Amino acid sequence: MKKNLIIIMIDGGRLDRALSSSLFEKLKSKSCFLSQSITYAPHTIAAMHAVFSGSYGSRNGTNSYWATYQFKKNKFKTLTEYLHDAGYYTQADLLNKLIVPKQGFDKFEIHDEQRDNLTSRHKKILQDIKQNFSEGNFFVYLHYSNIHTGIKNEVLNNYDNYSKEYFESRKINEERYDKLFRNAENYLESILNEIENLEMNDDSLVLVMSDHGISVGEKFGERAYGAFCYDYTIKTFTYFLANNLPTLEIKQQTRTIDFMPTVLDFLEIPLDHNFASLDGVSLVPVINGEETDEQIAFTETANPLESKKPPKEPNTKSVRTSKWKLIYNEHNNTKELYNLEQDPNENENLIGNGLEIENILWEKLTQLITTRD
Repeated sequence: MKKNLIIIMIDGGRLDRALSSSLFEKLKSKSCFLSQSITYAPHTIAAMHAVFSGSYGSRNGTNSYWATYQFKKNKFKTLTEYLHDAGYYTQADLLNKLIVPKQGFDKFEIHDEQRDNLTSRHKKILQDIKQNFSEGNFFVYLHYSNIHTGIKNEVLNNYDNYSKEYFESRKINEERYDKLFRNAENYLESILNEIENLEMNDDSLVLVMSDHGISVGEKFGERAYGAFCYDYTIKTFTYFLANNLPTLEIKQQTRTIDFMPTVLDFLEIPLDHNFASLDGVSLVPVINGEETDEQIAFTETANPLESKKPPKEPNTKSVRTSKWKLIYNEHNNTKELYNLEQDPNENENLIGNGLEIENILWEKLTQLITTRD
């Protein structure tokens, strides 16, 4: 039986907007929905290298905006390489060449984020694959960049992380983002309809995901993403669709580094033990209803602070469970601890109150920070 893979990545898609969307509610009703999925990095480059390698950037080498070429390709086999080695035709369409590891792709195209109509462009890619590769397996990665582009044009180019005008205009920020998200919904609906019209959903695993969220002014010091590790940017949305997958919501915490081993498990492609071990774990047992221990989620980013460009190494790091989060601001040696069940907006810092969880999470964070390959 053919098992193709289609990844539709909505760059900058916020989970809360998906939860209030009728389109995403419809998608949820026929998919396996991960409602507490945590990204490795609240910016695209490190986030997607972690997805494609199943490993944190602290190990795979791509831990910042500047580290694409530091990816340890001889140690970490990518999802694309696994599929290519298994006989899949592999193709990607992205906004630039730095987003995901290039190795393993038969066709690696870059779209013009300012000019190209991504709906028509990506429909045409699917049509061509259907026509030319109907007899073999394929993997296609479609990157929807228009939320990112709108934020870059209207926010990143006009404000910095300390522009009071931006943070005092919360309503305008919300309206700006909501307009961009509605456009993303229109795109996604068209692409999913095209997949159905081409009858690709009959023999494909479809992953609809976001890489990170985007601020609308929640915390002073971050006008978009990549400065902090708060939930509005590190929580993502994830929907797995396939004919033989159950329809359910997985509420326990998962990580985007779990996607690669999950996909390989679903496609029955074994891990290559000639390469470094993964940080992610397959979610297939969870999807099948087995009880498994929740995994700690590690996130890190490079806060630019007063600089116009972020540093080359992460300086803000966090570990998270479904209930608790510890943030370490390495740049000023401060910590933050939040009870996410009681304080989901992360407003009350509980650090230094003698809570046992503080030491537990700090020990785990220290271990993750010092683990290298």
